[in-house]
Amino acid sequence: MSAVEARIVELGLTLPDVVPPLASYQPAVTSGVYVFTSGQLPMVDGALPLTGKVGAEVTPEDARDLARVCALNALAAVKSVAGDLDRVARVVKVTGFVASAQDFTGQPAVINGASELLGEVLGDKGVHARSAVGVAVLPLDAPVEVEIQVELVSA
Repeated sequence: MSAVEARIVELGLTLPDVVPPLASYQPAVTSGVYVFTSGQLPMVDGALPLTGKVGAEVTPEDARDLARVCALNALAAVKSVAGDLDRVARVVKVTGFVASAQDFTGQPAVINGASELLGEVLGDKGVHARSAVGVAVLPLDAPVEVEIQVELVSA
């Protein structure tokens, strides 16, 4: 078990299997020393635990927890192409999408769930640039979606 995966276990979490694509794309691809993940939904055992808009059917607190799940799914996607999460030199960028009720403006606080999870798991390597965007709807009526870009150390 890698040190990063041991840290995930220490935190009482489990690195999930890679979420299969919903359409014609790959969960993650490499380009040089970078891994780019596709947008990761908060899938747990093949299903969304909650659906709907944040600020309406889904509370901001629940959405923040779902963003953590998205980040774990993104790490699983990184591992699928990098082979070992200990190869992560740093998380470069996180982009989070929040399906938002018309008057909801707390997208940054929701995506903090993903950012904080990456920091808890990776320490200083998890510090990143970020965008948090409100959108009308996400695939499968998911409340949140997160993608990450990671720099790797050479194998």
